[in-house]
Amino acid sequence: MSRNPQITEIEELNEMARQIRRDIIHMLAIAQTGHSGAPLGMADIFTALYFNVLNIDSKNPEFEDRDYFFLSIGHIAPVWYATLARRGYFPIEELKTLRRINGRLQGHPAPLKTHGVPGVEIASGSLGQGLSIAVGTALGLRMNGKENYVYCVIGDGELQEGQLWESMMTAAHHNVDNITTIIDRNHCQIDNRTEQVLKLEPLADKLKAFGWHVYEIDGHNMEEIIATVNESKSVKGKPKMIIANTFMGRGVSFMEDNYKWHGVPPNLEQAAIAIKELAPTKFGDFFDLEEMAEI
Repeated sequence: MSRNPQITEIEELNEMARQIRRDIIHMLAIAQTGHSGAPLGMADIFTALYFNVLNIDSKNPEFEDRDYFFLSIGHIAPVWYATLARRGYFPIEELKTLRRINGRLQGHPAPLKTHGVPGVEIASGSLGQGLSIAVGTALGLRMNGKENYVYCVIGDGELQEGQLWESMMTAAHHNVDNITTIIDRNHCQIDNRTEQVLKLEPLADKLKAFGWHVYEIDGHNMEEIIATVNESKSVKGKPKMIIANTFMGRGVSFMEDNYKWHGVPPNLEQAAIAIKELAPTKFGDFFDLEEMAEI
């Protein structure tokens, strides 16, 4: 059970996910640099994990019994930063400092121990490495008789990295069952659709052949996300993989399912349209676009 109060109502979780999307747009509009597409697409997954599933404590991020979370696709950091701020790991106002020199919220996340962000276990950004670290952590916890659980988020374009498949073989070989990995299956990467760059399908069959217990879900269905992640923890003897089908740029009409928004921030005019489409929430914004002239 999380040490922080959790959100249990699906409607409220969906509202928090929408607020996190608003935060992402505001952050990128201020910074005028950063990734839009996948952060917007993964807001539901991050909300489900951090506000309902994970055993965490924002006031004591490194407490011994915590669940471990690893983000292998470090460039989607804006969704992680917004989620961590909303969960109380650091002040929401700090989201204004995305990618600023000497700030903590850099383009790729860094851990607190290196003057980075509370709640971040490792630096990430070099694609393909995150799952290896997550599997190693899960193995280490098991060897030490610990019941902590490990979660890892990877990208579908990232699956073109061979190291991910090596780590999958390792996890299956050692029957690492205290880990659940989530694939952001948005079918997009920086220069095209994934299937145009390097075909991944039949993805589920490949993962099963590598010895993983595989689920396929709607990555925007909050109830399905939570139910599947919780069910995966009960599967013993195998590592678990959730293929979360998402849309890059979710919630913003001109960005949705468009790979060209992979690594592009909205300008002020585009941000205003996006914020209008993402209806206001009870949680409140940390920033008003009218302030842009003063930034």
